[in-house]
Amino acid sequence: MQVPKEGDYIAIQSYKHDGHLHRTWRETMVLKTSENEIIGCNNHTLVTESNHHRWVTHEPALVYFHKHYWFNIITMLRDSGPYYYCNLATPFVLDREALKYVDYDLDVKVFPDGEKRLLDVDEYALHQQMWHYPPEIDQILKASTELLLSWVDQKKGPFAPSYVNLWYQRYQELLYRG
Repeated sequence: MQVPKEGDYIAIQSYKHDGHLHRTWRETMVLKTSENEIIGCNNHTLVTESNHHRWVTHEPALVYFHKHYWFNIITMLRDSGPYYYCNLATPFVLDREALKYVDYDLDVKVFPDGEKRLLDVDEYALHQQMWHYPPEIDQILKASTELLLSWVDQKKGPFAPSYVNLWYQRYQELLYRG
């Protein structure tokens, strides 16, 4: 698999633990690829749910995926400031079809004022029982949640003050070049 280049478009596919496709984002522009991470941006992109319901995103969103961390981070760029939606999920894999990961239900939402909320705990408990998540998954997700929250507190990675301006500006440059 050839690694996508800056300016290329990729699809993103989210799966559940039992292997079924959960959600697909049709096109995300790649802004950066490295050995371990991919940063991208999408804006008004088509999203298809597992029940075939389709909708279009409302605002630009920067996406951050890493090959070693069990979370990914979506930064929604709104007039009131950046909102972060963080999925507790497997590290990503990339194939000819899409960037893929397994979503483990738990999410952390971070508001522009720094407030943090852990979401979908009930959904996680239901799926953990239904799909028999092994204890190792639970341990990894707890540790990953702690790591993610430390990133928020330390303003690390996508939570750094310069991240949004840097990568959204790069998106606009690539979008309007040539």
